[in-house]
Amino acid sequence: MTFQKINIEATVNADMQTAWNCYTNPEHITKWNFADDSWHCPSAENDLRVGGKMKSRMEAKDGSFGFDFEAIYDEVKENEKIVYHLEDGRSVDITFEDKGGSILIKIVFDAENENPVDMQKAGWQAILDNYKKHAQAQ
Repeated sequence: MTFQKINIEATVNADMQTAWNCYTNPEHITKWNFADDSWHCPSAENDLRVGGKMKSRMEAKDGSFGFDFEAIYDEVKENEKIVYHLEDGRSVDITFEDKGGSILIKIVFDAENENPVDMQKAGWQAILDNYKKHAQAQ
């Protein structure tokens, strides 16, 4: 199956180790992994190695809806790159680029076929923007 690629990015004013830790450490993931303030991420697990599994729970704060986001890692290069695939075969490619005083994070992900591409891009960008705010506050 062929998927449409969506690109998002953010520049984080932090050092590489802070940016990487905030993106990959479950105690940090639960602080930023949601697109809207009416949602939260009550739990996250991360076995950050090729073949390892990442899992996070996303829920509406009012309890009306929730889902697990799960993936298996295909490539992990510390402080550089993470590639994983989702259960439906879609892939996500994340790069961390040191810009001398800031870190440029680029994410390329395969769109799913149920929701409009613009909606998916906006949702993923909102999550990345939450991550940026969290990482910069560290």
